[in-house]
Amino acid sequence: MHNILGVFFLLVSLSYGQTKMQQQEIVILKAKVKEQAKQTQTIASDFIQYKHLDFLTDDIVTSGKLAFKAPDLVKWEYVKPFEYSVIFKNENLYINDEGKKSDVNLSSSKLFKKLNHLIINSVKGDMFNDNEFNIIYYKTGENSDVHFSPKNEKIAKYIKQFQILFNKKGEVQQIKMVEPSNDYTKIVFENRVLNKKISDAVFAH
Repeated sequence: MHNILGVFFLLVSLSYGQTKMQQQEIVILKAKVKEQAKQTQTIASDFIQYKHLDFLTDDIVTSGKLAFKAPDLVKWEYVKPFEYSVIFKNENLYINDEGKKSDVNLSSSKLFKKLNHLIINSVKGDMFNDNEFNIIYYKTGENSDVHFSPKNEKIAKYIKQFQILFNKKGEVQQIKMVEPSNDYTKIVFENRVLNKKISDAVFAH
């Protein structure tokens, strides 16, 4: 189970220059993000992932490519320093560890199904649900840094907080997922392209 959960921790906010957002700014941001998510059919992006573990001096750094296709196809493909891919498809999780393949049915677990849903929504940034999260909004220069803390106690056992950094267009620039231990995974997106045609073959397993 620990290995499976590690997949979900694929997903650092900038702490300097932060100020709380005003209510009108929050309204504008939410509208931008929701419109952006509504219009986004595909996302193709490079990423760099930083895995921070308290007992290690340096973060574990990996890089790869993200592919998203609406409504719920997501592929994380790691290329350096190792080859590893994870595909979320039809409530299943498909793992390819340098040619060694395995899969997990997420529908059999309400918790994993919910985590899968959160991962997909975090890629789009559309997580503004006050019933599910305690949400705090910050400004960092021209960017918006939003912290989502799950209200569901079962989820909170695995995820203390999502932190999503949006640019001024309402696009997701980076995701940080903090565990209860305060270890975290940060993903920074680069060369992000929206609505480029992505073949279903990309999500083959």
